Amino acid sequence: MRAAAPRQTQQDASSSTAVADQQFTFPDPLPPSSSAPRISLAQSPSLSVSMGIVPPTLDVPRPLPLWLNSAYVRHIVKGNFMTLSARPKTVESGEWIAHQVVEHHRNLWNFVRVIHEKEDDGTTICNSSTCPKMSAGENRSYTWLNKDHEPVDLPAHEYLTLMQRWISGKVDDVAMFPSDPEGVSFFNHPDYSPPEGVYPFPQPVSDGWLGSRSGFPKQFAGTAQLIFRQIFRVYAHLYWNHFITPFYHLNLEKQLNSCFSHFILTATTLDMLKPGELEPMQYLIDLWAADGTFPQGSRPHSYADLDRGKYMIRLSSRA
Repeated sequence: MRAAAPRQTQQDASSSTAVADQQFTFPDPLPPSSSAPRISLAQSPSLSVSMGIVPPTLDVPRPLPLWLNSAYVRHIVKGNFMTLSARPKTVESGEWIAHQVVEHHRNLWNFVRVIHEKEDDGTTICNSSTCPKMSAGENRSYTWLNKDHEPVDLPAHEYLTLMQRWISGKVDDVAMFPSDPEGVSFFNHPDYSPPEGVYPFPQPVSDGWLGSRSGFPKQFAGTAQLIFRQIFRVYAHLYWNHFITPFYHLNLEKQLNSCFSHFILTATTLDMLKPGELEPMQYLIDLWAADGTFPQGSRPHSYADLDRGKYMIRLSSRA
């Protein structure tokens, strides 16, 4: 049964009309003070800008992840990682890239094993419940190509299994990564000048491809780039999803930072990763450029937003 609306009596109606007809007057506003400047709300600076903490255009994740706190981005050793990433002058480029692929994949897999291997109760840290997608933050996830070359979403632990199998298959393929020492090629050291017309090592082939002088196939450079890209994706997942559990709790964050910063320096120096591909970890690159981990003149330093990196350092000091 529908309830009837309340009825307004004639007395109530006349009272409301009388109130509506009344004229109300308000006092004049106070005159503006001549001693205080008048700033409109739209032009008034925020507290953080007034304190000189941050320009208004900078953006950082909120809340700030632990791995973007300057107290937790340290390394197990101090020094310039550029010396580890620079190709020795007498090593052929293909050989050097192949060495870096194997080395960085080995370093990465030591961390993946921590989240991928089963515990005593049969569970893993990275599983379908904790990581239903291969993600790196809320707005970035990665897909895998199925047998029909269609992108499919996979739980992170399945993605990691396929990634490990795929990279191992490429590295173990002697047609892609030649292992015959007879095929190794070298560069002349530029600081030593052999007699004219005498060259102790084969000279570069100007019309060849990367690694051609050492027996690497034409598709080697593209395959190496794909491997570096996959390694980066896994590192991004480890930081966004597993930095605290398990790496921080196991006191492994410095080891993780050391391997990842070395990887970024190597991958960018060798042109294996482009600036746009670094986006999921750009905040950490900014911070490391600002605190000197990536020295001036390095590729990551040139890709970094130094103002944002310095801002995150100041945020960390106020936490």
